[in-house]
Amino acid sequence: MLFWIVATALVGVTALLFGLAMLRRRAGRGTARQDLRVYRDQLSEVDRDVARGLLSGDEAERTRIEVSRRMLDADRRAQADAPGGAAPRGVSLAAFGAVLAVLASSVVAYLGLGAPDYPDQPLAGRLAAAEDLYSSRPAQEEAERRAAEARRPAPAADPGYLELMEKLRATVAERPDDETGLALLARNEMALGNYHAGWQAQQRLIAAKGARAEAEDYARLGANMTAAAGGLVTQEAEAAFATALEKDPKNGQARYYMGLMLAQNGRGDRAFDLWDALLREGPADAPWQVSIRQNIRALAWLAGEEDYQPPSAPGPSQEDMAAVQALPEAERAQMIRGMVEGLGDRLAREGGTVEDWARLISALRVLGETDRAARIADEAHQTFAADPQALHRIDAALSTPAGTVTAPQQEATP
Repeated sequence: MLFWIVATALVGVTALLFGLAMLRRRAGRGTARQDLRVYRDQLSEVDRDVARGLLSGDEAERTRIEVSRRMLDADRRAQADAPGGAAPRGVSLAAFGAVLAVLASSVVAYLGLGAPDYPDQPLAGRLAAAEDLYSSRPAQEEAERRAAEARRPAPAADPGYLELMEKLRATVAERPDDETGLALLARNEMALGNYHAGWQAQQRLIAAKGARAEAEDYARLGANMTAAAGGLVTQEAEAAFATALEKDPKNGQARYYMGLMLAQNGRGDRAFDLWDALLREGPADAPWQVSIRQNIRALAWLAGEEDYQPPSAPGPSQEDMAAVQALPEAERAQMIRGMVEGLGDRLAREGGTVEDWARLISALRVLGETDRAARIADEAHQTFAADPQALHRIDAALSTPAGTVTAPQQEATP
C-alpha cells in the first residue's frame, strides 16, 4: 500500500509541475518542442531496451522518470531563453495531456513488467536474480526449437548455389576428416540459414583438428550456436567461448559474445566493462563494433556511468597525416575529402562521440561546405540535446572559419 501512495504522489507532483511549467511557457517553443521530441524518442528506446532484455521493469521505470525530469528541465530552459509571450492555451493543454499520457503509460507498463507488491530488492537479491536467470537458460536444443518457431523463412537461394552445396555435402560425407571441406561447409550452411548444420559442421572441424584447433575455431563455433539459438548465448555456446578465451584471452569475438551473455542475464554492468574495452582496443572495422556502439550507452547507464561517451574510432596515424601533407594540393584535397566522407558514413551508421561530430563539422567548413556542416550540426544538436557541454562543443566546431583545404591536425585517440 505504501508503494502506491508514494508512486501516486510522485506521478501527481510530476504532472502538476509540468502543468505549471506549460502554463508559464512563452516564446522560443521551437527548441523546447525539439527537446521534447528527443525525450519522447528516448522513452521509446526504453521500451526497446526492455524488449531486448537490457533493462528490467524497475530499471525501465526509473529511466522513464528520469527522462520526464529532463523534459521539465528543457521546458525551464525554454522559458529562461524566451523574450516573452505566453503559449496558446490549447497548445499548453495538449502538451500537458501528452505528459499525463506518458505517466499513465508508465504506470500501465509497470503493472505488466514490475512487481509493486515486492519490497525494495537489495544488491544481493538482484545478484541472486541474475544468477537464477543465468542458470535457468534453455539448453541449445530447446533454444533452437524456439528460435526456429519465431524465425522467418529464409529467401530462396540460387539453384546453382544449392546444387554446389549438395556436392559439397556429398564430398564432406565421403571425406569426414577433410578440414578444408568442413570449414567451407560450416560457412556456407550458415550463409544459407541452416544454422544447426552450420555449427555442427564447425564442431566436426574442431574434432578433426584436435589439439591444433585454435581460439578462433571455438569462437566461431559459439557464434554459430548463438545464431542457431536466435541470438541467445546458451550454456553450450558459452562453453565454446570460454575455451576460445582459454586459448587466447584477447579473442575479440569471444569477448563480445561473453559480454552479450552477461547483458542477457542481468549483468549489464559487467557487460559494459567488456564492451568498453573492446571499443577502446579496436579494430574499428571489427564486425562487433557496430552492435557495441548501438548498445553501449544503455549498458553504461546500468553500470552507473551516466555521462559516458564511447571512445572515438581510431583515426589515421601520424605517418598517414605526414603522407597527406606531402601530396600535391589536388591529391591532398581528394584524400582529405575521402577521410571526411568516411567519417560521415561511420557516424550515420554507428553514431559516435561529440568529438567525432565536431571533427566532421569543422572539416566540412574547412572544405567550404558550410550548408552541409550546418545540417549536420542540427542533427548533432538533436543527438546531444541533453548534454549542454556537448552542445557547446558542436557550436564551437560550427564557428570554424571556412577556407582553403589543408590537412587536418591529427587528434589524439584513446
